[in-house]
This record gives sequence, structure tokens and C-alpha cells, in this order.
Amino acid sequence: MENLRNTPIKALHGVGAVKAKAYAKLGVETLYDLLFHFPRAYENRGDIKKLGECDGTSKNAVILTIATAPKIARIRRGMNLLKFRAYDESGMCEITYFNQDYLKTSFPMGVSFRFYGKVERVGNKFSMSSPSHELYAESLKLPDFTPIYPLSEGLSQKQIVQNTALVLEMAKSGLDDYLPYEIRTENKLCTLSTALKEIHSPTSYAALANAKKRLIFDEFFLFSIGINTAAKIQKETGAPIFKDTDISELLSLLPYSLTNAQKRTVADIASDVSKDVPMGRIVIGDVGCGKTVCAAAAMLMAVRNGYQAALMAPTEILACQHQNDLAPIFEKMGIRCELLVGALTPAKKRKIHECLSRKEIDIVIGTQALLSEGVEFASLGLVVVDEQHRFGVEQRAILSKKGEKPHLLVMSATPIPRSMALAMYGNLDKTIIDEIPPGRQRVDTFLVNESYRSRLDTFIKKQVEDGGQVYIVCPAVEETEEDSGEVSLYDISEYQMLESKPPLKAAIQYSEEISLKFPEFKTAFVHGKLKSSEKEKIMSAFVSGETKILVSTTVIEVGVNVPNACLMIVENAERFGLSQLHQLRGRVGRGTRKS
Repeated sequence: MENLRNTPIKALHGVGAVKAKAYAKLGVETLYDLLFHFPRAYENRGDIKKLGECDGTSKNAVILTIATAPKIARIRRGMNLLKFRAYDESGMCEITYFNQDYLKTSFPMGVSFRFYGKVERVGNKFSMSSPSHELYAESLKLPDFTPIYPLSEGLSQKQIVQNTALVLEMAKSGLDDYLPYEIRTENKLCTLSTALKEIHSPTSYAALANAKKRLIFDEFFLFSIGINTAAKIQKETGAPIFKDTDISELLSLLPYSLTNAQKRTVADIASDVSKDVPMGRIVIGDVGCGKTVCAAAAMLMAVRNGYQAALMAPTEILACQHQNDLAPIFEKMGIRCELLVGALTPAKKRKIHECLSRKEIDIVIGTQALLSEGVEFASLGLVVVDEQHRFGVEQRAILSKKGEKPHLLVMSATPIPRSMALAMYGNLDKTIIDEIPPGRQRVDTFLVNESYRSRLDTFIKKQVEDGGQVYIVCPAVEETEEDSGEVSLYDISEYQMLESKPPLKAAIQYSEEISLKFPEFKTAFVHGKLKSSEKEKIMSAFVSGETKILVSTTVIEVGVNVPNACLMIVENAERFGLSQLHQLRGRVGRGTRKS
């Protein structure tokens, strides 16, 4: 294996300096890197159709017998067409290749081929343009799946397939399996050698699923070892010590009392920041459980001890919401809190940069704009990261390096199973806020299929008539072309054997359907491609209650606060990740209505 790690990609025949540079853009610099440059999808050429079964919307595999000898027609200078006909029991197909004269002798009459591409149909006539082709015989086993790799300019699929096959052959004798036999057996995992062979050149759907399972296991296994090793390294001393951790002034300004879980969280933070070891704590709690006020308490401790605090949020919407909620409270305590986001004018940004460096700003709330080179703190003592799953370790580190070993508090509303939390955040202490504030009700979540559509429409009508408001979330803005026929690597698991996906709901078309279905209610549509002013106008009408039903993409995932919204419908839920679904669910149940 070491030999593969140390051998540059240029060692392969046909890979010179230019190709090596193209490979480097993909992160492939050695033979070992190439083994782990996985396909992004597969063409499912094993799903054979008859010509008559193809509808022309996606690529298909067909087995056809050559009926006429290929002929070359010269259309104009620099453009030649190679044409012939081929058939199966359901019809005759005209096949055309452009500027590929060398294929003239490749299709003997009476010989069968597996063609892969779009089968166009006009009446009873079929045609294919430049399809992929493979010689077919019943005794010849053709692979069901053809890999499709991420490319960079200068590389072709054919080159990567050939290069990968060569390295796999070389790896047969020199690829050590770092997973002990006992772990492989216990988790029903194939060997690393088998996994790599099958991920690049699958022999069956099940084998591909098993390869994917092994390689995913490896990622978590190695990641877990790295995190646990980091957690065991003794933390450095030299962090700022916050001796004053009294937050009674903040509590007196709040219109509510803290829950016991919030009090426990604040106590954990106070204990951490009173030591000279940098705090590294993650606060995990459902949307609406009150994580932000705990962060405010931590920021108050920093300021009361002569330090500055920074809160970084993933979106401008959320950063603005935090600023609107917290700045008035801090102002009453004589604490200056400012907003730093990308949308500010250059002059305003420069002013904030100057004030931060002169310690005229105590707390800054912002987005990744906080990571910019011009942002310098006079004495950064605390870094707070909200919705931390949206940021990488490096981004958190960049902000932390703007101070002398500042304390770090990260917050997450995404539900993380205990085992996952231990693996991902082994170097962070954890506090879980497991209570919700009085008056709020838990949100019920249901998974339903299309057979519930009419009942769902009735439910929408009832919620709005009772005074509530409704979100409907779609995964796409507009209707797109049908699937290309490719099978994504993400679609493949040992549980899911090429099930057809539900049709994609597109927000533009769906919002029109909804407005026709419920003409008595004002319906609106919002998505990320709208101008900020348009988006704000639409959202303001929903916040005010004027709009009753809002059809949206995930632009409303974070930071939208409409207490009256009591129902959210997520179409094509299979298209979203866990954190997205959880954030979306957090947009309802923010008031006293059952949601």
C-alpha cells in the first residue's frame, strides 16, 4: 500500500505532465489517490428495454441487431455522419454517429450490440444519436453498471476507467486491509480490496451496496480514531479566566424565567470559563429550547471580564435575527453589540473593523464575514458558533485564532444520536437542553404518501380556517428534465434496490396548483433566486398573517420566525438531509398553537 501512496500518477502509461495536472485538480496525485477517486454515479446499462418501451425522456439500454451496413454521409466541410439501422422485436432504429468515421467497420450486419443513450421516437420510427455501444452475446457477461467519474478539463471517462483498472490490477498484491478481521466479521464487511474493485467496476447491485457499506464504515472508523486521539491530547492552558460569572442583570431583563435545563447549561458554561483551559462545549437542543439565551449569558460573562465576544451564524437572516433579539437587551446593560454581514457597505464594514480593533464594540454578531482578513479584535475572549453543523472545523479555528486561546461555545439544533455525537464531537464537552419553555407544545411529525393527498388538502383548509398558517416546502424551484438514467452513488444501499423515485415537486408549478386549489386563501411563493427586496416583501406578508400559505424552497430553513405557522408540508422528503428536515420542522411550533 505504501508503494501506491508514494507512486505519482505520472507513473501510469499515457499520463504526462498535462494529464497529471488535470488529475491534481481532482485531488488525485498518487496511484493510491486514484483508488479513492470514486464514481459519482453509474449508468444502469443492465436495465434492458425494448425500443417500444422507451419514451425518449431518459437514457436507456437496448439490445439491437445490425440490419444495414454503416454508410458515411458528408454534410459539409468538417461534418460527417455515420448511419446504419438496427432492430429488435419491437421495431427498427436508425443510429447516427457524428465525425466518427473510424466506427465504419465496427458494426457488422447480423451482430448484436448493447446500445445506451436516448431513444427518440416519432410515430413508429426510432432513432439514437451517438449512443455508447458494447458487443453483445448471450455467453458474454456485460457489467450492469458503468461508472461515471467526476472530471476536470483534459480528462475523459475512458481515460479514468482505464487508469483505474490498471491501478486496481497493481493493487491486488499490495493493498493491505487496515481493518482487523474481527471487526470486518462482526460488522459483516467485505475486504478493502473487494470494496475498491466493486465501487469502480460493480458486478451486481448487491456487491455495489456492500462496497459502499464498507467504505462508509471506514470513513467513520478512521474519523472516530482521529477525533478520540485529539480528545486525549491535554488541552493547553492560557485561556482568559472569567472571574465574574454573575448574569442576574440579564435575567432581570428577560420576560421569562430560565428552564432548569437552561440553568444547568449556564452553570456548565460558567464552570468552564472560570478556568485557564479554553472551553470547548457544544450545546445541543431542539429548535426553540432556548440555546440563544444561554449563548447571551456566556457573552455577558466575557464582556463583564473585559473581553469581546463574537457570534457566527450560517446565514444573514439568522445573524440579523440574533442581532434584533439580543442587541436591545445588551444595550440596556451598556454593552455595544453590532452586526457584521456581507450585505453591509464597504464603508460600514471598515467602520466596524476599526471599532473592533479599538475595543469600541463589545459583541459582534455576523456570518462568515467575521472570518475576513480585515476583522481584528482587541481582546477576543469568547467565540460562539450557531448551527455549527453548517461550518467546518477550519472555519471555527480561523475565528478562534483571532484571539488568544478564546473560549468556544457551539450550538446545534440538529438531533445527534449519542454514538454519533461521541464520534463527531469527542473533543467537545456536551450539554443537552432537554426541556422546552412553558406554553410551547411539541411538534408532531408524520410520514405519508400520495394516497393521503386529499386528506392533506382538507387538513390545510382546516388549519387556515382556524387561524393558522401553512408552509409547503419543495426541493426544486422549477421543473427540470427527467432523470438522466444515471444511478447516483447516494441512491445505492443494501435496503434500496433501484426503487423508482417519486416525481419531483417544483415550487413554481406547485404554488400555481395550490393557489388554484385554495382560491379563498392568499398564497405566495419564495425561493433563493429572488432579489432580497422581493424576498423580504413576500416574507413580511407571511409574518404579518396577510399570506396564509407559503410555498417555498429551503430558503426558509433557518431564521424565519412566524409563531402563527402551525403546519409544514415537506414534499419529496427523501431529497433532504436530516439536518435540513429538522431545521425545517423548527419553523413551526414557535407559538402556542399545536403544530
